[in-house]
Amino acid sequence: MELYLDLISPPCRSVFLLAKVLQIPFDFKLVQLMTGQQYSEEFGQINLIKKVPVMKEGSFILTESVAILKFLAQKHASSAVDHWYPADLQQQARVNEYLSWQHLNLRVHGSRVFLLWAFYPLVTGSEVPKKKTDAAVEDLKQSLNLLEEKFLQDKPFIIGDQVSLADLVAIVEIMQPAGTGLDVLEGRPRLIAWRERVEQEVGKQLFAEAHASIMKASSVLQEMQSSSSSSSSSSGGSSSSSSSHLQALVPRFQKVLHHFSLI
Repeated sequence: MELYLDLISPPCRSVFLLAKVLQIPFDFKLVQLMTGQQYSEEFGQINLIKKVPVMKEGSFILTESVAILKFLAQKHASSAVDHWYPADLQQQARVNEYLSWQHLNLRVHGSRVFLLWAFYPLVTGSEVPKKKTDAAVEDLKQSLNLLEEKFLQDKPFIIGDQVSLADLVAIVEIMQPAGTGLDVLEGRPRLIAWRERVEQEVGKQLFAEAHASIMKASSVLQEMQSSSSSSSSSSGGSSSSSSSHLQALVPRFQKVLHHFSLI
């Protein structure tokens, strides 16, 4: 099995973590989103949508993270790991309920915070207006309120006493804005305790491995911005080449920001 991933992406991290936890052998195929590898002709032959994650098993290709997660959990289910996507219909429905809700809530709002910080300065050449950041953070807070009050409540995990795909998907989205240095769980002891339980279930070392890319995203983006700045006073060489590559990606970044109504 091949998994096409970039661990800077929350959906990719959820697929990576589940495959590792279930001890599923796979070849990690890196598709570097920040350099635009997802738009290459080669990757387009694997996924016409040009997004990650993608699972390829022989001639069977599956896109969309939720579909991949369910496929892996069901194919590799056993009495020991059935809790990831329970066979019990009501428990399974609770997982599906969260997975359906999160796309336009925790996912989109966590992504907005990260994208504002990550791409807005690259695209516009200016700092993010405080009004935009405040609005994005407030939307994220509202999604966190619903995660806590509707889905988690007083349970150890979202669907009850055992961890599931719902928790896995939620935690990777919460970690995305952490790449901006924002502690989104500050003042939320129930969610902090829940995060610690999920990390424990996944394994702290594996959890840290999966999130290493997002936690160092700031330095990567600073290098990209520095490369862009230095090119204005340099001609030729690797700096110019790097800047040219960055400038070629700016229209793509603009589309992402437009998609999230950030510019």
